[in-house]
Amino acid sequence: MTTVINTTIGEAKGGVARLWLEGQKLVHAGVKVGAKYLLRSNEASKRLEWVPVSGDTMEAGSFTVSKRERNGVVTPLLEVRTDLLKKFFEGCEKVRVAIRSGRIVVTALQIDLKIKERVERIKRKLTEKVALAKGSLYHGSGIIDKALHSGLLVAGVASFIQVGVELDSNYLDASLRNNPELWTEESIAINTDIRDLTLSGDVPQLDCVVAGIPCTGASRSGRAKNKIQNAEEHSSAGTLFIDFLDFVKASNPAICIIENVPEYLDSVSMTVIRSVLTSLGYVLHETVFRGADFGVLEDRKRMVVVAITKGLGEGFTFPTPTDVKPVKVGDILEEIPDDSPRWKSYEYLAAKEERDIAAGKGFKRQLVTADSTSVGTVGCHYGVKKIVALR
Repeated sequence: MTTVINTTIGEAKGGVARLWLEGQKLVHAGVKVGAKYLLRSNEASKRLEWVPVSGDTMEAGSFTVSKRERNGVVTPLLEVRTDLLKKFFEGCEKVRVAIRSGRIVVTALQIDLKIKERVERIKRKLTEKVALAKGSLYHGSGIIDKALHSGLLVAGVASFIQVGVELDSNYLDASLRNNPELWTEESIAINTDIRDLTLSGDVPQLDCVVAGIPCTGASRSGRAKNKIQNAEEHSSAGTLFIDFLDFVKASNPAICIIENVPEYLDSVSMTVIRSVLTSLGYVLHETVFRGADFGVLEDRKRMVVVAITKGLGEGFTFPTPTDVKPVKVGDILEEIPDDSPRWKSYEYLAAKEERDIAAGKGFKRQLVTADSTSVGTVGCHYGVKKIVALR
């Protein structure tokens, strides 16, 4: 029988690292009271192994199995003391102990190995000035990715999209056509429903994953339109956060960035995301940005979550609002004579607003003048004459 125990590395008197194991599970794995064990170590593979030996010869790191008796039941007790535990598993809080036929093998937990790999990978690339590989989920037309790409360049860091996933072929085509700087010969552009994405095999190991998880079930208007109480009830978007988490597990990025509507912060989806990313070794930073605070005409509010792996140090902060005063809407509008046939009254929008409110759809008109210093959220169908009325 094999026994596997994930346990914490402790510390004995004098500061020596130790493992403490006991119980019936050791008996079933072949560990016997009074047995002597000899240490074998492999620094290259970061592996410690204790094998049972006969005779009285003992070396550093070796030990004899003692016992504990409780209520008449005697079970083996192992106390292993060696600083090799610190040396081999530096930065690890826990280790994996596998025992079979009396042999004891200690290795790092898989999660610690993944943290170590992604930290070393991104540090090496930054040191060697190698472009960071990004994953872009729910890519759209690449607006978030272009902003991130530009920001990294300002900081002197090159990047490219290694894997880009988008359901709508028109959006993906637009990004490939208009954002050539985001894509390289190494890029993999995937036009698919992310739920159909195969993550088995050699998934590229990425440095950053960006996800604009669809908000159609989380926004107030989306919930009203679809007559749902929770984002997770949405028929197509409700479970997409699961696919994001699966992709993170497979690609092991050092940094994850999530964008959504502010309401997403209080969703069940975000609660699960926090729990899973924390268990995977990420530290989450959350905020809500308002476009107007950064000199943007579109007064859109958006949740931003930045998850940074343990091992990259502390000190991350979100940018503070700028002092740049936004221009007025009239400053960016084309000059059109008042008598131009291009102007229309759109009185029906007022009637539509009344109908929408009565139906509980949550939509209202945006009445914008040339002197306005901001506009509301400009959706993906802003060209359709249905929500915004200019005066």
